[in-house]
Amino acid sequence: VQLQASGGGLVQAGGSLRLSCAASGRTFSSYAMGWFREAPGKEREFVAAVSWGGGSSYYADSAKGRFTISRDNAKNTVYLQMNSLKPEDTAVYYCGALNSGSYSPLGYWGQGTLVTSPA
Repeated sequence: VQLQASGGGLVQAGGSLRLSCAASGRTFSSYAMGWFREAPGKEREFVAAVSWGGGSSYYADSAKGRFTISRDNAKNTVYLQMNSLKPEDTAVYYCGALNSGSYSPLGYWGQGTLVTSPA
């Protein structure tokens, strides 16, 4: 599966952005999908994940209550709605395909999209 992330940008703290990740290939609906991020000088960290059918979602503590992950299997797309952005959300965001059982990354990543939220 090939993944293409988009939607990043510059938004003031408190603002909102919606990231999209478009997938190619017929197997998209068989994968759980996740969003991860890399802040400057830090390792990639988990942000959110959604089950293959979209019925279950999981969030890092830092994202709970502010971010919402969703997917549209008819469009082969997964989304991350980010509200109430904070300066610490500044990072490159990556979408990734996950094992549907263990939610472990499968090594399929989008190219990343930069989100900048200055104070």
